[in-house]
Amino acid sequence: MNTELQRKSVTLEAGDVELRKNVDDDGREKRTGTLLTGIAHIITAVIGSGVLSLAWAIAQLGWIAGTAVLIGFAIVTHYTSALLADSYRTPDPVSGKRNYTYMDVVRANLGGMVQLCGVAQYVNVVGSTIGYIITAAISMGAVQRSNCFHEKGHAASCSQPNYPYMMMFAVIQIILSQIPNFHELSWLSILAAAMSFAYSLIGFGLSIAKVVGGVHVRTNIGIDLSGQEKVWKIFQAIGDIAFAYNYSPVIIEIQDTLKSYPPENKVMKKASLAGVSTTTIFYVLCGCIGYAAFGNDAPGNFLTDFGFYEPFLPMKLFTNVCIAVHLIGAYQVYCQPLFSFVELECKKKWPHSKFITSERIINVPFYGEYYINSFRLVWRSAYVILTAVIGMIFPFFNSFVGLIGAVTFYPSTVYFPVEMYIARAKIQRFSVTWIWLKILSWVCLVVSLVAAIGSVQGLLTDVKKYQPFETV
Repeated sequence: MNTELQRKSVTLEAGDVELRKNVDDDGREKRTGTLLTGIAHIITAVIGSGVLSLAWAIAQLGWIAGTAVLIGFAIVTHYTSALLADSYRTPDPVSGKRNYTYMDVVRANLGGMVQLCGVAQYVNVVGSTIGYIITAAISMGAVQRSNCFHEKGHAASCSQPNYPYMMMFAVIQIILSQIPNFHELSWLSILAAAMSFAYSLIGFGLSIAKVVGGVHVRTNIGIDLSGQEKVWKIFQAIGDIAFAYNYSPVIIEIQDTLKSYPPENKVMKKASLAGVSTTTIFYVLCGCIGYAAFGNDAPGNFLTDFGFYEPFLPMKLFTNVCIAVHLIGAYQVYCQPLFSFVELECKKKWPHSKFITSERIINVPFYGEYYINSFRLVWRSAYVILTAVIGMIFPFFNSFVGLIGAVTFYPSTVYFPVEMYIARAKIQRFSVTWIWLKILSWVCLVVSLVAAIGSVQGLLTDVKKYQPFETV
């Protein structure tokens, strides 16, 4: 009898060991993310539609000021990202309790400010995804216009609405949104990151080709604008650059995909440094060379103005396909934290609702078994449809991304990381470190307010000229 009990005990212990191999210290499925996948997620989130407006932003600020603002945002973003990385586990950044979302981090460090954090984070997510829909539609429409000019000649009228492409993008997102969680998106982020590299390099190459071609352009800041218009444009340009670095709201969710060893905060800091450094190099090259190619007439999306005709046509087609594919991935990277938050909150509130909690198994060809949840299907599909409709009604690329960047950069990228670090490290009030952090926070607040004012003015100007669902 004792022998039998011992045998069962050994079997149970072996099973426990096997189970522990498949789960992390918090009992959840073992995380498999690496430095490479972390960098891919970051690049997918950072090099988004923001890179397309940088030539226009540099045109408003000038060579020196534009480059300085880009590098300044990069330094601030990396610094505060490192502060966030140490907040993933509390109280100890290596062995403490995990915080799965940005809101969890704020709750653990600042307590009652979590509601404000949630508003800032998810306004950013919603705004960014609408911006991605607008940008993807512009790129998909550019492919169709290129074909039109190629078939009918350069004098043909190839104007067309972009909203059918928004619908197409939304259908793709409805399907991809049924991927249950962030951990299963690594393949999509790697593909999207590759696409972002591709179109950024192509844009850089085309800009060099145009400069080398000897086309003379004016690069005098605001020469054709009144003093007031010049100020508004400068403010809006700062917002566009802020949007280009706006990935802090998904940092914690990205970190939550990483393996437990090496420590997640150390890997995340390396990934952030690599990701932000890489994107800044691309940003400076694309922004400055794009400005050199177009001068004062730099368009809001510098890849839409390279010519719909030969010899740029083949490259133009490929570039805009790359943009569309990248934004498909970027949309998901931003949406997944919001999807998870809403679903977890609903499960807490209605734990006995079968509509919210139950899952059915269906066999998907070439995939295998897939667990479908009715609430996930309805809620995520509704969200995608809503963002697509808003994008159709307000398809203003520059003003929209500038406003999103201005409104969300300060709270998510600067204020909360700084305040959490002060609380966690118990920084003494009026110490040198405390003063430096407060100065950083206040300066970024002023910059964000200035950018928001310029973007709102630009948006109001655009609204006056636009009729919803018109052909563009």
